[in-house]
Amino acid sequence: MVSFFQENSALLEEATEEKTLSIYQLIVDGGLGGQIIIGLLFVLLAIALYIYFERIFAIKAAAKIDKNFMNQIKDYVTNGKLAAANSLCESKNTPTSRLIKKGISRIGKPLEDINTAIETTGKLEIYALEKNVSVLATVAGAAPMIGFLGTVIGMIVAIHEIANAGGQIDIKMLSDGLYTAMTTTVAGLIVGIIAYITYNHLVVRTNKVIYQMEAQSVEFLDLLNEPV
Repeated sequence: MVSFFQENSALLEEATEEKTLSIYQLIVDGGLGGQIIIGLLFVLLAIALYIYFERIFAIKAAAKIDKNFMNQIKDYVTNGKLAAANSLCESKNTPTSRLIKKGISRIGKPLEDINTAIETTGKLEIYALEKNVSVLATVAGAAPMIGFLGTVIGMIVAIHEIANAGGQIDIKMLSDGLYTAMTTTVAGLIVGIIAYITYNHLVVRTNKVIYQMEAQSVEFLDLLNEPV
């Protein structure tokens, strides 16, 4: 009876060992080509995550709005305290405050000139907000393609092994090519999906800041257009 349990226990352990396969082992078994492609995809993933977190913190800081900011600007501009309004904009240091500061510096000139100056500054602020975001879109498109390149390489390796087997095909000799094909495809899709989601999230957050900038710029121009 004891020997029966020992034999079953040994068989269970063997089955468990056969079923357990780490991600690291899959990458190693994929051969040099698979390892190079996986390494490249990891680099792309690191770049994508770095850009995402760097941009999300920058956009979050840019989105901070003081509800009393425009009320204070109105009071200062109405009372002719342009220096105080300028100092207030400098203290906030946000894209919106920089737009208003540019508008304040043009007070006294035609309204069209003020509007043009604000629009030009706004374009520069939008460019700064979208810095490196296009790289995420590139990674989202390139990562799956690199993964599929690994798939093709894996299939070529497998076909080469079949051709050299002389008609005696063994699944073991195909394992390197199949591991390369599968692991690179999965890795490429994972990196592409992460980059795609983070890119779209940044676009949404950036658009919210742009809408805020536009709304407060219009409010400032309306203030200048009010009759004295």
